[in-house]
Amino acid sequence: MSDKSVHPGVHTQTVPAQGPDDFAVQIADSVKSFVLAVTEIAKGDEPGSAVSLLLLEVSQLLLAGGRLGAVEDVLPEDRFEPDTGPEPDGVELRERLAELLAPIDVYHEVFDPYGAPTMPSAFRISDDLAGVVSDLRHGLTHYDEGRISEALWWWQFSYLSTWGSSCTAVLRALQSLIAHVRLDSPIGAVPDGADTDDDGLTDEQLEQQAGALMAAELGT
Repeated sequence: MSDKSVHPGVHTQTVPAQGPDDFAVQIADSVKSFVLAVTEIAKGDEPGSAVSLLLLEVSQLLLAGGRLGAVEDVLPEDRFEPDTGPEPDGVELRERLAELLAPIDVYHEVFDPYGAPTMPSAFRISDDLAGVVSDLRHGLTHYDEGRISEALWWWQFSYLSTWGSSCTAVLRALQSLIAHVRLDSPIGAVPDGADTDDDGLTDEQLEQQAGALMAAELGT
């Protein structure tokens, strides 16, 4: 990010430079734990537990996000955000997650429950999680370089603007998958036009794969 980037919604007030307090340390620990866990899960070493592990990790991150959303606005030290240098594009992580979650990657969600009534849109768990990791890593760069208020500001701002809603939607999708299996409720076929990729599979085959993946994971 350019060093000429102005913080949205931030005026000229600043907070004094200081080391991380307990709140900052706890948020940073949650962020680091999530980034590491999702990166490891994406390697595919334990595909049978991927959905359950992601459910746990997303749930825990949302607790940290809730804490960020509940506190007063964090004000960074500088009006302009310092340049963090080149950042990973997240393509490899996204592709690995997409391959791991192929039968169940696409889900449907209403983007804004308080907005104008709209039809549910199709999203991908892999896209959402890779985007969340990218947002979190950006803040980690500030944190690791000692810009504590900058990191907290970024995590709070991005929680409210992007990754909070992404995580909430992914959590809903993952919880729904597990509920379908535990409650013996068949997973519906992917609606026509929901997935823009050509998977080479029919909707019926996708449904069977999704059900088989979850049944194997949960030992049912």
